[in-house]
Amino acid sequence: MKLMLTCKQASQIISQSLDTPLSWSDRMKLKFHLFICDACTHFNQQLRLIKNAIQRMKLETENDDTIQLTVDAKARINQAIDSNQH
Repeated sequence: MKLMLTCKQASQIISQSLDTPLSWSDRMKLKFHLFICDACTHFNQQLRLIKNAIQRMKLETENDDTIQLTVDAKARINQAIDSNQH
């Protein structure tokens, strides 16, 4: 098993990890890379912050009665967000 990833490979695995579970091998390679690479660690943190912010916005949109959108418009927006996360 080759442990060393390039930053490009690490960023691809980080992006993939937001949508699908990683294999044990990929998790170990990524952990090792993040241990030694500050830039990829920051990239990982930033992507996770963005994903969490989008999820919070989605929940707030679904539950906010003050937003002047039709129920259908809210559903279309939420469906588009969901389809972009998979």
